[in-house]
Amino acid sequence: MKHLLSSTAYLVVNKQLARQVGLKAVVLLADLISKENYFIIKGTIKEGWFFNTSKNIERDTTLTNYQQKKAIKKLEEIGFIETSLKGMPATLHFKILENKISTYLKTSFKETSKQDLKKLKTNKNKEIIITNKNNNKKPSVEEIKDYCLERNNGIDAEQFFDFYESKGWLVGKNKMKCWRAAVRTWEKRKQKTTTSKIDQQLDNYNNAKKHLGL
Repeated sequence: MKHLLSSTAYLVVNKQLARQVGLKAVVLLADLISKENYFIIKGTIKEGWFFNTSKNIERDTTLTNYQQKKAIKKLEEIGFIETSLKGMPATLHFKILENKISTYLKTSFKETSKQDLKKLKTNKNKEIIITNKNNNKKPSVEEIKDYCLERNNGIDAEQFFDFYESKGWLVGKNKMKCWRAAVRTWEKRKQKTTTSKIDQQLDNYNNAKKHLGL
């Protein structure tokens, strides 16, 4: 885990931690992990404890003494590090609690995944609402033609449009909810051998047109 957060040549900042903990605290954590690795390589680390000075930290991270104190306090509060004054003269020693960081990252990842899933579902619901709104709009003849060609149903798009246009895009007494569904209803009507109610309506409509010479 630690190799994801630090490097001897540069500081690697975990973006997820930076968003949740704060950039300065995560920069300091990355620097401390680099310093810990240095003492591990030298073989001088004792039970996970190592020292670092404010001057060294400022040189490596550009964090001022005040910024360091705030960042250290934050890291201690969330349980990422422990600090202690050791030696003569006393110097500030640090201990990185890797298990706490690992647990935090795993928990945070799960929470982020849940939030992302929730956003995805919300976006899908929005897409469905938008699609439904589009379906509720009165279609153009060209839209009907394209849909009929897509379904290869042989329906006369202009006849379909004229029929429902004359009825104010009502199905019975109700406003049409989805014109595509109405097209599919016409498909079923074409497949039936018996005369349906919509056949009668269409025949009456065509007869009326002929009578008026349209």
